[in-house]
Amino acid sequence: MIKYQLKCGSGCSFEGWFRSSEDFDSQAAKGALECPFCASTQIGRAIMAPAVVAGGGARRNERLEVMRETMAAAARRARDYVEKNFDYVGEKFPEEARKIHYGETRERSIYGEATGKEVKDLVDEGVSVAPMPAPAIPGDVAKKKLN
Repeated sequence: MIKYQLKCGSGCSFEGWFRSSEDFDSQAAKGALECPFCASTQIGRAIMAPAVVAGGGARRNERLEVMRETMAAAARRARDYVEKNFDYVGEKFPEEARKIHYGETRERSIYGEATGKEVKDLVDEGVSVAPMPAPAIPGDVAKKKLN
């Protein structure tokens, strides 16, 4: 695995992990990479310097905070996209997902609620499902829950 510092066409900076430099090159050429902040697909490697940190405690905490913020921003964007573009089916999610999977109703993107057992049963049947990021928690509460 290799970690790159990346920069999008809008100037946002973030990290990305890849199996190899060829993997990065291939994904970038296909436009398969996306900025977690602005959704730009113009992604390139930023100039990087080796990290030499003595002690590292405060610097480590700063890096962890940046990672938390980056992940939270990406999760918010994913949730917003789903809520704006998918049909909400509530507790009928398992039933509707099956109907779509088996061609009993028109194909469309849906989201809703399901128990762990219902999700496992759907996956066992070959129904494609993915968890949706939880709603944002206000900053101070989120930090307390993470620590």
